[in-house]
Amino acid sequence: MSYERFAYIYDHLMQDVDYDGWLDFVNRQSETYAAEGKDILDIACGTGELSLRLAGNGYSVTGIDLSEDMLVMAQQKAQERNIMLSLFQQDMSRLELQREYGLITIFCDSLNYLGKEEDVIHTFRGVYNHLKKDGLFMFDVHSLYKVSQIFMNQTFTHTDDAVSYIWDCFPGEVPNSVEHELTFFVADEKTGLYERVEELHKQRTYPVLQLTEWLAKEGFEVLDISADFTEQPPSDDSERLFFTCRKK
Repeated sequence: MSYERFAYIYDHLMQDVDYDGWLDFVNRQSETYAAEGKDILDIACGTGELSLRLAGNGYSVTGIDLSEDMLVMAQQKAQERNIMLSLFQQDMSRLELQREYGLITIFCDSLNYLGKEEDVIHTFRGVYNHLKKDGLFMFDVHSLYKVSQIFMNQTFTHTDDAVSYIWDCFPGEVPNSVEHELTFFVADEKTGLYERVEELHKQRTYPVLQLTEWLAKEGFEVLDISADFTEQPPSDDSERLFFTCRKK
């Protein structure tokens, strides 16, 4: 499948995702905790939807992603909108750039794609090393509740003329993990036929206490933990947890 086709599926399925909510979160936390400038590293930037919004709000944006296909689409969007993005293909757990940033973000539960504890720790360490002194690190993760009560052993479906899918969720191999088996049916505009595409996505999350311990060990001060795009602390049925941290 070409990158245009893959990115089309991704953007189509993510069209209702609250990118503006992440932008508002960054703006709010940056003001509340006095961010060190407006230079930002957007880790796991995907096809660039949040990166472009950040750039449109006056941030100087660098984006990294593991997928070359995603980055090609992000660059194409930036060129079409005459927006400057610096984009690099990198693994977040092996971050290696030649500069520091006042802000670093990892959103859209991208951190949950790291299946090993050491990869999460290495990511936190890499973020710390690429932040300016007193710089802010913001990220979100799935809650334990979402993995165990919403995803586990569930099937989700979606149908429209362009893209339909069947999404089955199964327990992963390690605690607090889930495997997403996705089957897409993508319409070909020329022939009207549907192409079948199958993908397997694995995610793992961790208790809040475990994440805060790792962050503290790597030198971060956890400033705030909130839930579900609100300013409220997490509850037992919160689904998405937001962390705001400062490099000490």
